[in-house]
Amino acid sequence: MLTNKGKYGLKAMLFLAQLEPGTSAMGQEIATANNIPKKFLDAILLELRNAGLLRSKKGPGGGYALSRSAAEINIGHIIRTLDGPLAPISCASKSAYVPCQDCEDLETCAVRRTMSRVRDAMSDILDRMTLAEMVATACPSASPAGALTEG
Repeated sequence: MLTNKGKYGLKAMLFLAQLEPGTSAMGQEIATANNIPKKFLDAILLELRNAGLLRSKKGPGGGYALSRSAAEINIGHIIRTLDGPLAPISCASKSAYVPCQDCEDLETCAVRRTMSRVRDAMSDILDRMTLAEMVATACPSASPAGALTEG
């Protein structure tokens, strides 16, 4: 399940992807436009910056911007950065595998096999979808321009 952290991170990235090229947005602007608690968003933006997905600049004319084009950022990378592995249970994870204490035979466990298929399906979709493709499905009010014209 996508956590609030992951959801807010996606909203922030979508917001930034819709800015005019060469511009940036302050954390408060992103938080207000997306109804995200500012303090929580600050921590999320820091994680995204540390993962190389965002760049930031302090002072006048500063703010946050994507580190590369939205077409080069996949949704799976964003979610894994903020929420960790996509596997619904730890024994089905490729990157953070932890065996179940109650499982006697890992290879024949129907729960693990099913959740591994779920993980693979999620990974396939999220790793193929770019931020640019997700922007194309966004409603107008989610964009920075839409946020400025409402109300």
